[in-house]
Amino acid sequence: MPVGPVARSNLRVMTAAAMHDLGAALARLLRPGDVVVLSGDLGAGKTTLAQGIGVGLGVRGRVTSPTFVIARVHPSRVGGPPLVHVDAYRLGSLAEVDDLDLDASLAESVTVVEWGEGLVEDLAPDRLEVHLVRPHGSAGGPDAAATGEDEPRTVRVTGYGRRWAHVRLPGTR
Repeated sequence: MPVGPVARSNLRVMTAAAMHDLGAALARLLRPGDVVVLSGDLGAGKTTLAQGIGVGLGVRGRVTSPTFVIARVHPSRVGGPPLVHVDAYRLGSLAEVDDLDLDASLAESVTVVEWGEGLVEDLAPDRLEVHLVRPHGSAGGPDAAATGEDEPRTVRVTGYGRRWAHVRLPGTR
């Protein structure tokens, strides 16, 4: 079984709307059991991307950052998998992640974890990692993506495991 990256894509995303659209494009590739790990600085666009995934999956409810509730489940409106949206920002250990019992619904859900880098990679043997980088020192500030302020982002999408070996990621030919 492949251990390292099996699929990669690097994109330049120019606006918050384009980040949302990228999330919707990724949603078309996702299926039950998939784990998506979002990483990047504050204001990089992780929640905007997760909102696009939610729209693309056709889930119920507004996808917002679950920073204080840690995890939120959005059932499907269209017969697809539910979205389990997690914000691991306030979690400090693997034990705290384990306490969320994410693996209980993993097989039938799409699980998207903001700030999950270094914490959730062992949830499933296959995962999609999305790393977002916003320019430092820009006029946007840490909440630019959340407020709709546009500034370019660099997005690196990496698939790990057999599941992603033959999937054409957005931004690849």
